[in-house]
Amino acid sequence: MKVLKLIGLLLDYPDEALWEHGDELRAACAAAPLSEERRARLGAFLTQLLDMEPMQAQERWLALFDRGRSMSLLLFEHIHGESRDRGQAMVDLLETYRRAGFELNTKELPDYLPVVLEFLSQRPEEEVADWLHHIGHILELLCARAIERDSEYASVLEALVELAMGRVDLGPLRRRVASEARDDTREAIDAVWEEEAVRFGSATDEGPCQPTSSPQRAPRAAVPAQGATATAR
Repeated sequence: MKVLKLIGLLLDYPDEALWEHGDELRAACAAAPLSEERRARLGAFLTQLLDMEPMQAQERWLALFDRGRSMSLLLFEHIHGESRDRGQAMVDLLETYRRAGFELNTKELPDYLPVVLEFLSQRPEEEVADWLHHIGHILELLCARAIERDSEYASVLEALVELAMGRVDLGPLRRRVASEARDDTREAIDAVWEEEAVRFGSATDEGPCQPTSSPQRAPRAAVPAQGATATAR
């Protein structure tokens, strides 16, 4: 499903390569197997993105996806948090990729949503449907939060939710999200860093405590629609 590759690229950190391949992305968007309304909204998002200066687009991306955990594109952040199960889940996911002949060639974590979507874009439709249904509740949550924050990325996530769940029905979830405390404000971020500094500096009989939060991810380069964040062998 090439549309998953397209959506993954649009959700990824907007590297300048994105602008170099704008025509290819527009063609892929116009041919996407989505409803006319979804395709139009996705095309509008792409047009707006390509009309922006790269630095402006990058700042917008960081403001939504890289501040706080609630909009993290690392899927296991929403499933395992900081539990020990997360490490094993990473190992299992990497092994799944390798068994399918899919080797990561970036420093990105294997549960990073654009990487997962690229992997799925190369898999049989029945397998894709199973994966998307399995992570559908996370996609719906991200979408509801993006809508609550009036983010343009909501249209991209809505297209993905529709592919995963067959419909976009976020009413109850949006009401829940509306009551959540924001974790992307300066105050919330400062509070997290203060808490982590205390935990990191605390000593126990087993040695210093480790930070409980994930390190900030380094943005990686976007690739053209024909390219790959990972290579299939």
